[in-house]
This record gives sequence, structure tokens and C-alpha cells, in this order.
Amino acid sequence: MCRSIFVGLSTIDIVYRVDEFPAADTKVAAQSQSVYAGGPATNAAIACAHMGGEATLATVVGRNALAGVIREELARHSVQLIDLNSDFDGVPAISSVSVDKCGSRNVVSANAVRIPISSTKVDDELCRQANILMIDGHHMQACQAWAAAARACGTPVVLDGGGWKDRTEELLRSVDTAICSADFMPPGCASVSDIFEFLRSRGVTNIAISNGSEPIQILSGQSLASVRVPQVNVVDTMGAGDILHGAYCYFASIRRDGGLDFIDALTEAAKVASESCRYAGTREWMKHPLATSPSRVAEGR
Repeated sequence: MCRSIFVGLSTIDIVYRVDEFPAADTKVAAQSQSVYAGGPATNAAIACAHMGGEATLATVVGRNALAGVIREELARHSVQLIDLNSDFDGVPAISSVSVDKCGSRNVVSANAVRIPISSTKVDDELCRQANILMIDGHHMQACQAWAAAARACGTPVVLDGGGWKDRTEELLRSVDTAICSADFMPPGCASVSDIFEFLRSRGVTNIAISNGSEPIQILSGQSLASVRVPQVNVVDTMGAGDILHGAYCYFASIRRDGGLDFIDALTEAAKVASESCRYAGTREWMKHPLATSPSRVAEGR
């Protein structure tokens, strides 16, 4: 069984599809409106669970009426929730996302800074049972606590490096694998090779840097490589990076059972993430057969 833990941000994403983005001081009518649970760790957990994994999400949801949107969607996708502040009664982080007819996005988002966690207590037994743990750097205290506990019991730790955050360098002490976006730029770094050297010097063994439809650049041990991103007719790239991380955690768990290595797992995850871009939103792809069936990949290895 693929058992994965995801620690980080949960949001409510309100997504509007528009023909074109409004100019300043104007408004446009949306062609459609959708509401999803979102956030890097949340989207990754749901993607992993959809593919057949057993996913647990540690985040702050709280008891505000709007938090029911997040709870309901996690339950619907069979993601186990560990609420890091079940008494929080404030409004959850909400993102307003506009997507135009070309699949480009404009996003206004509130992150986790104003949302407190009440406990950094870690379920050590859950960490021992997990095949992998992913952190997104939001709710940093919780990410540090869970990552350190996972490292202590030998569970691999994956960082979703969407961007550099305060105290990320401390977090890296517990990270085995970093899968970063092109926006992830540690202090003093100006190029991919700088990022590779920075992360490797902090003890990260496997490093990948994605850049949209461009090949994913990889440093695994001492070896440089790249993974081709399959080209598709893009409808919407929303959440593709999160889906990449969730799919990677699924395939990397297969690896721990003697199958896929880092590059193979990332290659299969890139196929899933690219396929998701053929559909609107972060969930529509789940309703359609993927070019690569997760079960078929598992059986073939």
C-alpha cells in the first residue's frame, strides 16, 4: 500500500473562467465558476489518493462554516485529515483565480501566515508506517516537526519547493528530495546550477526543477539528467505542479517496494501532471482515463 503524508497549506479556491482578463477599473462576466479545496499539500494529497494511495493531510482547517468546503472534499477523495488547529474559527485562506481562454491564470491568494497552528505534535507511528512524507513549507513549524520525525524514523521527506520561504534552510536539514519550481530561488542563487549546488550542500540527495512545459532538470546523487514533459493541448495549468508532487509521491512509494527509481517516478508523475492540463480546474482530469494508468505502471515494474 502507498502510504503518504502531506503537511502544509489548505485553501478554498474560487475559479472563474473568462474570455479575457479585465483591464483596470473594469469587470467581466465569468463563463463559469467553480469552488475547490486547494493549496499545494492539499492538491497533492488528493491527487495521490485518486491514484490509489493512502493519503493523510496535516493542515489547519478549523471550525469556520467555510471550512466545511475543505472537509467535505477531503472526505470525498478519501484523504485522512489531521487538523493542526481544530478550534480556529477564522475564515480559511481563500484564493481567487481567473483563467482565460488560453489557459493563462491570474491569482489573488491569502497564504497561511495569518492562520495559527495550535500544535506541532507529530503522530510518530503514522510517520513510521508511511512510505513518504511531503511538506510544502507553509505552516513552517508543523512542516519542520513532521519532517524531522520522518527523517528520524527513516521515512523519505520530499519538499515541494514552490518558492523560497523564511526558515526553509532549517527545513532542508530533514529533506531527502526537493522538487522545485523555477520560482524557487535560495539566497545567493541565480541559476539552476546554483540551486543544485545550494541544495546538495545542505544534504538534499535528489533535486528536480520544473519550468512549465520545459524539461525538468534533475540532479540525482552526482548525476545530471532531464525529464521530458509531455506536450498536450493545454486548457488549464492550475494545480499542475501540485499534481506532479502528489503523483511523484505515489510512484516513489512504489519505488520503495522495489520498483521505480527517482527519475522513473518523476517521469511517470510528469505524464500525469501534463495530462491534467488538458482539463479545466484541479479535479476534472480525474474523470478521464490517463495516458498512463497508475496500476499498469505498478504492475509493469
